[in-house]
Amino acid sequence: MKLKSLSQQTIVITGGSSGIGLATAKMAARQGARVVILSRDEQGLKEIVEEIAAQGGEADHVVGDVGKREDMRKAVETIVERHGGFDTWVNNAGVGAYATIEELSDRDHERMFQTNYWGVVYGSTEALKHLKGKGGAIINVGSISSDMPAPILSAYTATKFAVKGLTDSLRLELIHDEVPVSLTLIQPSGVHTPFGEHAKNYMEKASKVPPPVYAPELVAEAICHAAENPTRSLMIGGSGRLMTWAARVAPALTDRIFARTFFITAKEKDKAPRQHEGGFHEPGSSGTLYGDQDDHMRKTSLYTSWQTRKGASLAALAAIGLAGIVATGWLLKPKALGAQRPVPIRA
Repeated sequence: MKLKSLSQQTIVITGGSSGIGLATAKMAARQGARVVILSRDEQGLKEIVEEIAAQGGEADHVVGDVGKREDMRKAVETIVERHGGFDTWVNNAGVGAYATIEELSDRDHERMFQTNYWGVVYGSTEALKHLKGKGGAIINVGSISSDMPAPILSAYTATKFAVKGLTDSLRLELIHDEVPVSLTLIQPSGVHTPFGEHAKNYMEKASKVPPPVYAPELVAEAICHAAENPTRSLMIGGSGRLMTWAARVAPALTDRIFARTFFITAKEKDKAPRQHEGGFHEPGSSGTLYGDQDDHMRKTSLYTSWQTRKGASLAALAAIGLAGIVATGWLLKPKALGAQRPVPIRA
């Protein structure tokens, strides 16, 4: 299967008004692609399109809620009418909530699945109606959370397990039917985006993405790579690969570690909670790439580079393996389990 170069593509990005989606839109536009971004915030979308145009890129926007099939159907029809079609569809939109399963309301739980899971279902199936006849790529942005458990982000994790299962199963159907569409699952580790500001927060303190966190541009690079090169899956960040590997080979041990550390690392100790609703049921702020937490942001990932560059050296691969061995050794030390008790969460 051969995909066009980005400079010859029209690429559609849901959740394109902030974070990973915004980073991808800007990067693809710089590489010559026509970019169409989709979210619920019309004013924010207009401002982003104007910014990309001012920098010499070509962009358009469509307003819609990915959790509504009629919105996705209308988005596809609009893009085909305006631009003659598209070549890559990126399902990136997502929402989160910091809460235990017991605390999370049914309404909030349903909203998360409507956006994170059904948004991928609607986006993929509506995009396929166009792409089946001409070929192209569908790229689903999942998470390392689809391969490891996470308390407090329990429902979010469930949606990402669902996205991985859907993507991997749909891929088999496309292969069986010989459909010329590449289907990729992108699995970022923690990313320094406004996720915490947009997420609904049930905790006593401001929420944060548990460190280490990577720059959204790293995820954007992986998405742009998959738009040009048929790719099954890409995991962003060596730390994410290490954690998912540990969860697979030593589940009982990592259960004990994650049960303690996630309660501690998912909150900002010295900050009061942000607005309770964030961008959960209503559109969040647009135009922001990064979050407001103070953790150091990793701008490079040797592991991710190795996956996307065929010329990776044996030395780089060896360095990744060595880092994994050292980090695993640290995780297996008894003191890594810590003695701190979970932080209580307010209903």
